[in-house]
Amino acid sequence: MAERWRTIYASLFVGRSKLVGRGLFAGMRIPARAKVGEFEGERIGLREARRRARGRRIVAIVELERHALDATDMQHGFRFINHSCAPNTFFRITPERAEIYALRDIRRGEELTVDYGESQHEGTLPCRCGALSCRGFL
Repeated sequence: MAERWRTIYASLFVGRSKLVGRGLFAGMRIPARAKVGEFEGERIGLREARRRARGRRIVAIVELERHALDATDMQHGFRFINHSCAPNTFFRITPERAEIYALRDIRRGEELTVDYGESQHEGTLPCRCGALSCRGFL
């Protein structure tokens, strides 16, 4: 059962998002609280992560305690998960990993979203999530 997340992760697919650009979608039903997968990317220092993110509109970097994961050049995976102020997944950050879990049951074909929280955009990028609880900016 502990390896079920690998099946869930393998079923994810990238497609056209109604939110912005491309998004990540569920290829199967995902039950609430299930681990969906782990954010993958090049392991870099925090200073380098902030340098790379500066001035970019699209940032695919997750900061951990002592390093960051940069998924900018990846062609699959959580690099495509879009922000929502009312997300259906959440990040669980550990010193070494950024794991993604379902907040609620997610239907097959539904776009996965996560609340980016603090971002490199520092409240200057307009949010397009359309949620009733939208904060307006990332």
